[in-house]
Amino acid sequence: MPHTPPSKTFAARATELARRLDMSVLVLFAALAFDLVFVTDAALDDIGPKFVDLGLFPGIFAMAACALWARKRAAVAGVFGALVLMFCTFAIRYLNIPAYSSVLANLSITEVVAGIEMVYFLARRARPGVAFAVISALVMGALTAVFGRGYDSRLYTSNVLQSLLFGFLLLVAAVTTGAVGRPRRERDPATVERLRTMHRFTELVRGQWPLIGMLGIGVLVEFGYTYESGSRGFPLLACSIGAAAVTALSPRRPRDSILVVAGLLLLSALMTPFLHPSHSYQLLGGIPPTQIVAGFGVVVNVVRAVPLARAWPRIVVLSGVVAIGTILNFSQYRPGRLLTDPATLGTLATVGVLLLGIAIAIGLYLRSRDSERAQVVKSAVTDAQTAERMALARELHDVVAHHVTGIVVQAQAARMMGEKNPELALEAMGRIENAGVEALAAMRRLVRSMRGDAPAGSSEFNEQATTDLAADLHKLVDAGNHGIPTQLRLDLPADLPHEVGRSALRLVQESLTNVGKHASDATEALVLAEVVDGELHLRVTDNGSGQTHRPAGGSGGYGLVGMRERVALLHGRLSAGREPNGGWRVEAWLPLEANGETDG
Repeated sequence: MPHTPPSKTFAARATELARRLDMSVLVLFAALAFDLVFVTDAALDDIGPKFVDLGLFPGIFAMAACALWARKRAAVAGVFGALVLMFCTFAIRYLNIPAYSSVLANLSITEVVAGIEMVYFLARRARPGVAFAVISALVMGALTAVFGRGYDSRLYTSNVLQSLLFGFLLLVAAVTTGAVGRPRRERDPATVERLRTMHRFTELVRGQWPLIGMLGIGVLVEFGYTYESGSRGFPLLACSIGAAAVTALSPRRPRDSILVVAGLLLLSALMTPFLHPSHSYQLLGGIPPTQIVAGFGVVVNVVRAVPLARAWPRIVVLSGVVAIGTILNFSQYRPGRLLTDPATLGTLATVGVLLLGIAIAIGLYLRSRDSERAQVVKSAVTDAQTAERMALARELHDVVAHHVTGIVVQAQAARMMGEKNPELALEAMGRIENAGVEALAAMRRLVRSMRGDAPAGSSEFNEQATTDLAADLHKLVDAGNHGIPTQLRLDLPADLPHEVGRSALRLVQESLTNVGKHASDATEALVLAEVVDGELHLRVTDNGSGQTHRPAGGSGGYGLVGMRERVALLHGRLSAGREPNGGWRVEAWLPLEANGETDG
């Protein structure tokens, strides 16, 4: 009965699905979920007419659909995206639908993310001229939305410059990233190395997509804080973006990354009292949300990569920096007021210790999982190498030793008869030559398989056994390398399974080899092969005296071992021993159904 793999848990399936999805799809879905919650809440609150804000949904969903479409038809999707922005701007303006701002004024987060992704796919896949024209259309659509979706006095202050600056930076980043990843026809060494670097970066992102998603959400939230604070929020936003970038790359150098993040957090904490940012920055204990997620992430990665005994000094440094930032900048009413309330201080300390403990626990769990996975891979590689060595050892013993035994037997016969009958000696020399040629060919096949030029264990007998075992047994007996006259009694079907026929041929070959080595006084051997009750029954006997003597060249003692291994791989049975009336018997039963493994 085949082994049924255990069913995957919901978390495992969700993780596998997320890894299969592109990172851009996850970011787009996260932005869409945020807009759904935000707009729905705004539509149901007591500010303004109810349900009016729901008029933003058609444009949001249409832009998300265009971003997904851009993966297949970047140019067409970009044109439709520009038209959607302009059409929605006219509808919002003349239907008096309130627009809200995110990274860019009067544009939702989904619209911004969708626009960036369309620009990226255009720069990556479209022809340069087409990409330039469609990206220009998207930029015009975005500008129309920024300046055309209702009057906002903030647009005519410094915020208009912020909107243009952010938009320009996002445009340059999307175009540059897409152009770097653009496929090249010529793969020079520099291009190959660049592609390898991008592949490593992609694997790094996929390996920690939950952390990067949380960092992205934090940065988007802080973009909104920056709008409220004006230019005073730019230094804090820069520190948060730097901490997010270092955290995303921290698996490469975790011990250095945690110190860099601690330095950025300390710089941000020292600047905050002089910048007087908006009250929103102080909602999380005086530390911006992105920096909290960054600190959490680097602790997880450093514990995952470094033993806890070596990681704790750096964790203490980061914890101290977070405590300093909280004490300096936490305020319920205004920035800069020192935290003196013991109850509030105790609550913040409890939350901080709890987050630190969770980060360390996650890091230890991931470290244990990585160690277990490495051990499983190492064990699998060792098992595969062992199986390959065993297969080659069986092939060497069964094939080459068979021919060499024939050479030894024929040489002994030629020596004994050479003086009495030179013609028989000449015939024996011819058979010795043939056996030597066959042995050399078998050795070459084994060497070829070990070098990877042919499948392991492949040989002339292997290939023929897949079509007609009876013919292969006749050829084996007619070769007479074992030196004992042999009779065949065969009752075999034409559709014998490949692995059963191959193993049966090897069993008979090894049994006859043992007859030639150990039963030199035998005058006859018998090979029986028949199918009985769904099993292939093999029986090899001889009429030797059964007296034990040392064969020429010695015995390696691996003949029966190899035969038992072959039978066990097919879940069959093997019996070997002396007959009551003398001689030796080898008997095997091999199931015809493919319920086991073969050695190749």
